[in-house]
Amino acid sequence: MSPDIVAPIIAVVAVAGVVLRPFGWPEFLWALAGAAALLVLGVLSPAETLGAAAKGDDVYLFLTGMMLLSELARQQGVFDYLAVVATRRAGGSPTRLLLIIYGVGTLVTVFLSNDATAVVLTPAVYAVTRAARVNPLPYLYICAFIANAASFVLPISNPANLVIYGDHMPGLAVWLSHLALPAIVAVVATFLVHRLAQRNALGKGDGTPEPVSLSAGGRIALAGIALTALVLLVASALRWPLGVSTCAAGVLVATAVLVLHRRGPLPLIRHISWGVLPLVAGLFVLVEGLNKTGLLHALADLLRTGGNQAAGLTAAMAGLATGFGSNLINNLPMGLLAATIGHEAEAPAKTIEALLIGVDLGPNLSVTGSLATILWLIALRRENIKVGALEFLKLGALVMPPALLLALGALLLEPR
Repeated sequence: MSPDIVAPIIAVVAVAGVVLRPFGWPEFLWALAGAAALLVLGVLSPAETLGAAAKGDDVYLFLTGMMLLSELARQQGVFDYLAVVATRRAGGSPTRLLLIIYGVGTLVTVFLSNDATAVVLTPAVYAVTRAARVNPLPYLYICAFIANAASFVLPISNPANLVIYGDHMPGLAVWLSHLALPAIVAVVATFLVHRLAQRNALGKGDGTPEPVSLSAGGRIALAGIALTALVLLVASALRWPLGVSTCAAGVLVATAVLVLHRRGPLPLIRHISWGVLPLVAGLFVLVEGLNKTGLLHALADLLRTGGNQAAGLTAAMAGLATGFGSNLINNLPMGLLAATIGHEAEAPAKTIEALLIGVDLGPNLSVTGSLATILWLIALRRENIKVGALEFLKLGALVMPPALLLALGALLLEPR
């Protein structure tokens, strides 16, 4: 069988395994199995396989730094502290608590990335709901939705942004002038639809926790998260690799806390979900397999022809295609595909931005849409909370389409 047939079949089966987790096997095993199948069947050579996995080096470092910070904060009681603060400020109002969580999630996503929201905020929100004694799911869903909805406010808000633009990232002023309005529309629309959909699930909390203080280690961890946000902004402005900067910040903060408590690193690193890294590597290899087919060339020709005939409509359709397509193969691989297709088609700026919005916002439809959502599921499982693919899809089908359509509309109606 030719690569044109084999590669898509393997990609579909592997992604289905990531979503459904047959036999209870973790997600990364299915992604690696798909990558191995491409190698064994001769679709990719060993050099091509290793080269594809190496493309994610900055993403691996970024995730390592974020996971270090998250586990450190959890062990130092930062999440419990923030939970008490948020619960007391909400004063028993479910809508106020939802707004607080959504606001914090927006800030974390904008300045630390959507993956950080999934890794750092999810356990904190679970602690909030325990302290407030409310149904946790409506608030936990917020972590997944805002992680994607706010992920194109800044270039650093989503690793997929770096994948799409690569070395051609626009300046911050240009980015904001083109994407600020669509991002605001996406964030507001996502909140309003989620609030409406969850109106019956929100209940008045009866928990009134006592004030708590933060330990010295907790203060260092919290300051480290804030420092990492600042480092990412500087790194983005200077076009430094974000992964190296994030990993360095995470290691530095973790070292400071471990030295303070005179502890070794093993109790910290053994609780981190390291399977995320081979999962990402497997996804990069699957995309390389699809690159071996003639599909991408055909899609680039279609995008080029459509752009010449009806630029606005083509941009809108491209955004919708990447939005829904991200849920089939995950948004990081979709970002790679979109970057390849857009570059070959020499697509105009608005079309690239529409592709970006689809890649970033579209994943709110399903649990497979983005790495952030997969990280969110892993964080939930650590708290013994299970959210099924169909359960997420039912809510995502309400939340994602209006936000995507409105954000694309705001982009295309914006004068240039």
